[in-house]
Amino acid sequence: MADNFEKIKCPACNNEMKKVFIPTAGINVDVCCDGCGGIYFDNREYYKFDEPHEDADVIFNELANKTLTQIDENAKRICPCCGATMVKNYSSIKRQIQIDECYKCGAKFLDGGELQKIRDEYPSEEARQADFTNRIYALVGKEYELIMKANRKWEQERAENFTKTLCKRLMRVFSFGLFK
Repeated sequence: MADNFEKIKCPACNNEMKKVFIPTAGINVDVCCDGCGGIYFDNREYYKFDEPHEDADVIFNELANKTLTQIDENAKRICPCCGATMVKNYSSIKRQIQIDECYKCGAKFLDGGELQKIRDEYPSEEARQADFTNRIYALVGKEYELIMKANRKWEQERAENFTKTLCKRLMRVFSFGLFK
């Protein structure tokens, strides 16, 4: 879904969200400046701000020195753009920060303060991916190694069987005197 230019209501506190233009990205981000401090990202916008080196100063400046409304972070959220129920997912393999995602239009909603926490988790996307790989390997690494070892053994046995079968057939061919 492309950048939404219509006014929307915050999925957490139902206040009207402010369109905040981010010049470096050339997009509008919806920020709940007069409510809970939540941030709504249209499809793929989130990935332009989730790393510490990416420019999110305009967003943080909009929320600076604001008294934010407390909300129930576990409450059901409805996507303000498409009306689908948003799903709670973790922002990373660390499973420390939950964000709301819309599977229909691809939007993401972060409660107040979550963007900074997400940016503090990893210094870069490469570090995030390396952590994911390491944690998955820690979970299934031994099993993976056993599967790969069994697969190599099977392939070796298959090659040996092929060689034996080939030799037997060649011996039959030569024993009948077809090649003199």
